[in-house]
Amino acid sequence: MDGKLRNMTAIYLTQNGKMLMLYRIGSRVVSPSWCGIGGHFEKDELNDAKAAMLREMSEEIGLTEDDIEHLKFKYITLRNKNGEIRQNYYFFANLKENAVLKDDCNEGKLEWVEYDSVLKKEMPFTAKQMLEHYMSTGRFDDKLYGGVSTPDSAVFTEMEDF
Repeated sequence: MDGKLRNMTAIYLTQNGKMLMLYRIGSRVVSPSWCGIGGHFEKDELNDAKAAMLREMSEEIGLTEDDIEHLKFKYITLRNKNGEIRQNYYFFANLKENAVLKDDCNEGKLEWVEYDSVLKKEMPFTAKQMLEHYMSTGRFDDKLYGGVSTPDSAVFTEMEDF
């Protein structure tokens, strides 16, 4: 481990009991799989995960902060992979009824997935662990969670402000 960091962000949008997921192809980091809308931080965003997420959301699906409601920063996860610490910042929000997604996404295929089918999708390890926690616990509260990945799972704890 030589101190390399990879900062990434994603947003999971919900509407009417469904979650918007992206079947991402051509990623530099993950194999083709399902995930949220997002990507890597730009240099000027290193201290602003929300700015990175909003930029990625605009680039990938053409939405702005005005198109979403009840935006919540819910998870920070850490994983040691391929000689770098991967830090993921996950947001959740509801898509407003009148919001319009771009017709196509150059990152892959978009699909609205019923809540009970979300965890059946193949996805990156850390995203899967985070979504398992979100579906069972995190979607029912306003807490921020930190998660550290182990080879078998992830350990989540509430990140209290103190």
